[in-house]
Amino acid sequence: MANFDHIGWQAESKTGAVAAGGAGAVAAGVAILNQGGNAADAAAGTILALNVTDHGACSIGGEVPVLIWNGQEVKSLSGMGRAPRAQPAIDWYMQNGIPDKDIKMAPVPSVVDLCITMLQQYGTLSFETIIAPTLDLLDTGAEDWHPKLAKTLRRLVEEEQRTHGNREEKLQAACDRFYGRHPERNDIAAELVAFYLEQGGFLRREDLAAHQTLIEAPVSTHYKGYEVYKCGPWTQGPYLCQALRLLEGFDLQEMGHLSADYIHAAIEAIKLATADRDAYYGDPLFVDVPMDALLSDEYTKLRQPLINPAQASPDVRPGDPINMAALKAGGVYRPGIGGTTTCVVADKDGMVVSATPSANVYHAGGSGSTGVSYGNRLRSLNTTPGHPNCIAAGKRPRITLTPTLVLKDGKPVLAISVAGGDLQDQTALNLLLDHIEFGMAPADAVVAPRFSTSHHEDSFDPNPDRQATFKQALSLTINEAVDQGVRDELSRRGHHVRAVDGPVGTPVMLWIDGDTYRAAGDPAAKRHAAGL
Repeated sequence: MANFDHIGWQAESKTGAVAAGGAGAVAAGVAILNQGGNAADAAAGTILALNVTDHGACSIGGEVPVLIWNGQEVKSLSGMGRAPRAQPAIDWYMQNGIPDKDIKMAPVPSVVDLCITMLQQYGTLSFETIIAPTLDLLDTGAEDWHPKLAKTLRRLVEEEQRTHGNREEKLQAACDRFYGRHPERNDIAAELVAFYLEQGGFLRREDLAAHQTLIEAPVSTHYKGYEVYKCGPWTQGPYLCQALRLLEGFDLQEMGHLSADYIHAAIEAIKLATADRDAYYGDPLFVDVPMDALLSDEYTKLRQPLINPAQASPDVRPGDPINMAALKAGGVYRPGIGGTTTCVVADKDGMVVSATPSANVYHAGGSGSTGVSYGNRLRSLNTTPGHPNCIAAGKRPRITLTPTLVLKDGKPVLAISVAGGDLQDQTALNLLLDHIEFGMAPADAVVAPRFSTSHHEDSFDPNPDRQATFKQALSLTINEAVDQGVRDELSRRGHHVRAVDGPVGTPVMLWIDGDTYRAAGDPAAKRHAAGL
């Protein structure tokens, strides 16, 4: 096994940088940059390597939303598999619920198509080149699925090599072989479907063949001279934009970093934003998400007065952006008390990628002959009729995965990726405010104390009674390094404070500081970074 001891938790470079989970994946990305690849090439290689170094937190059978700055604009790549297309499968879910322990919770595997689409649209290298570090990791690994996955990936390389045409056509042929779209060789898809049938899953050849990575316009908002970009409401990402808009009405610098006033305002903004997330977000190809209204000045001004500086709210308070009301009629209630990895890359020419790969492969069941472990993101759908995130044939789940890109004066300055389920954007908010309001560089921000709340629905609980999925009203988890007096004051305001000594969320962060890239990943969360 290669030695990755030279990979640390922070890095500085003028020619490119990678920050991600496992050290071997970071080394893969750096190697690709050293070979002349750009940020898209390196990100694809890093994501694929993370499926080995961070297996359990992600998998080839999982998902990875991506934001990319291509030198001109930010685009969102929907690396998210869909629910089965067959209506009898959807009927089964509606009658029986979405399981949390078997292959029926798996969406279509999306990582291969995402990586190849990114290479086609924004990259410069072949699949053979970018998969080489991953194959090295698999060939020297000891897990029983390692040689199986290596064989699968080498079949894609073989298809790329035997195909005549340009680079893009060769890449497409490799992708088509994986998804059963190749006119002659559909062996991988056949093996995947055989595994699904054996395990009792609903995914079939038509589900694989129909899969595609959508390239979409991101959601964005302005905050104090910065433009913050998120993937659309098929992720939870836009609620970060909503929270930032609410916080524009507060002088956070005057409050002071990690003061009681500062933490209280941020937590109350998060609670309002997640209430709207849970009420309105879903796959915009299936439901009309009022995103413009949710981020509008009028709606923000209606919602800001709901933040009481002196008292934490125990309620769930979605608003009504359609009728422009601060609170949704019949939507306010008082609840009872109640695996993902990371990747950011930048290259010498200024291309920047932020990605959040996942799969939550914490289950028995194996991976079949392909070595492709399945994910669990159908659990992020629900079976509540009429809910924007209710399961439907071919629908994307509203996932927690949520990369972040930030521009200033039309140029990228920050990329953030966080693992941590529902608290991903809360951690991203911590880091954004650390930098924008308090001037912290990544090496300081990723190790600074952080805070979060579970005052929201559980994104992994598909229970049709959405109120029953509420996690923990008034909760506030905070690093114990925060002053005890601050914690006591937050408790006095009604927060249920829990101090922890470990990291709250597991972030990586990259800052483009003029002509220098500064990258870091929280060492307590075993994140890594390296530069050229």
